[in-house]
Amino acid sequence: MNGYNELNMELTKPQIAMKEETRRFAKEVLRPASIELDKLHDPAEVIKSPVFRRTMQQGYELGYHTIFLPDTYGGLATDPIETNIILEELGWGSADFAVGLGVACFPAFFASMVPNERLIEEIIEPFCQCTDASIIGCWGITEPDHGTDILCPFTDSFHNPKISGQTRARLDGDEYVIDGQKAAWVSNGTIATHCLLFPHIDPSMGMAGGGICVVPLDLPGVKRGRPLDKLGQRALNQGEIFFDGVRIPREYMLVEPDSYESMLDITLSTANAGMSAIFVGLARAAYEEALAYAKQRVQGGKTLFEHQMIKHKLFSMFMKIEAARALSRSAMIFNYNNTPPMIQYSIAAKVFSTNTAFEVASEAVQIYGGNGVSRDYVPEKFFRDARASMIEDGANDSLMITAAHHL
Repeated sequence: MNGYNELNMELTKPQIAMKEETRRFAKEVLRPASIELDKLHDPAEVIKSPVFRRTMQQGYELGYHTIFLPDTYGGLATDPIETNIILEELGWGSADFAVGLGVACFPAFFASMVPNERLIEEIIEPFCQCTDASIIGCWGITEPDHGTDILCPFTDSFHNPKISGQTRARLDGDEYVIDGQKAAWVSNGTIATHCLLFPHIDPSMGMAGGGICVVPLDLPGVKRGRPLDKLGQRALNQGEIFFDGVRIPREYMLVEPDSYESMLDITLSTANAGMSAIFVGLARAAYEEALAYAKQRVQGGKTLFEHQMIKHKLFSMFMKIEAARALSRSAMIFNYNNTPPMIQYSIAAKVFSTNTAFEVASEAVQIYGGNGVSRDYVPEKFFRDARASMIEDGANDSLMITAAHHL
């Protein structure tokens, strides 16, 4: 069972097979691993767990870590609707692993947009050829004093010279020297081998004076904090990274201030579109669990599903998910084929889909009743995972303000 009727009737047989293969992986590998790791009290135990490593390796073996990379370098080379389908199925299995696998490709993905011989040889090809999760990327953008405000390109505040980032990069001959700190919210931060780092190069330009570079995290001067202890998505490792006089080749600086805002726009459009698909998957997972439970749980002499109030709740959940999927797919297809992307559509998809995931997961908890707040049942995990999504990759309320500037 796919869990829903596919409304995109034009899908080819290979695309349907791809969806079913991803769903099997999500069901047989991701969901059980995510639930098991969620029970570990200390987040440091998660990244040491053989379950965590094995799950990441299996994702790599199937190529999901290259989902955003072109086939030129050995990437999965999916089109927009295929990317959306895969991310939804991965999110159905485990939102935390889905985000982790997606972020893992960020250094190689961005390097592939502005490739040079050194980047291809040292960053892109090794990552694409990796099948054992020994090369993992992370996305270092938010800082202790800067969260979603660092994700507001083309807004007035972004050009305020009184507001600038804490992580700085300065050119010294043929190298950039990096100093500063990225916050504890760096996804894959304490396990990554490479960071797609967003430092600031020209503070006089405000937040707009940034750059984007690849930093190997085994370089002298790199230190990391402990894994963050979080409410939800506990299989998604997050942690702070410190840079003290870290030197990288100038070729590793992918973007400098003259094109920083445009590339940040692409970054946010890509990340938010991916998040929307992942959390449509989580919403669907919560709905399917609630529907199955309602059809077998007896209350008041009949199954929950026979009560009109429960039917009303479930159909409302169903409608929200279908609407979220339609927006998510449309936004992803449009922005993959539109240069520059229209960021308001990706933000709309992210905000709507993560809000939907939270609302649907909350209703799933309610349908389960007392069992819904028990950790013996999965809806409370979906609820916690969904709540985290309304803040990560940009807090929804702040993202909406950014998107409004583009209306």
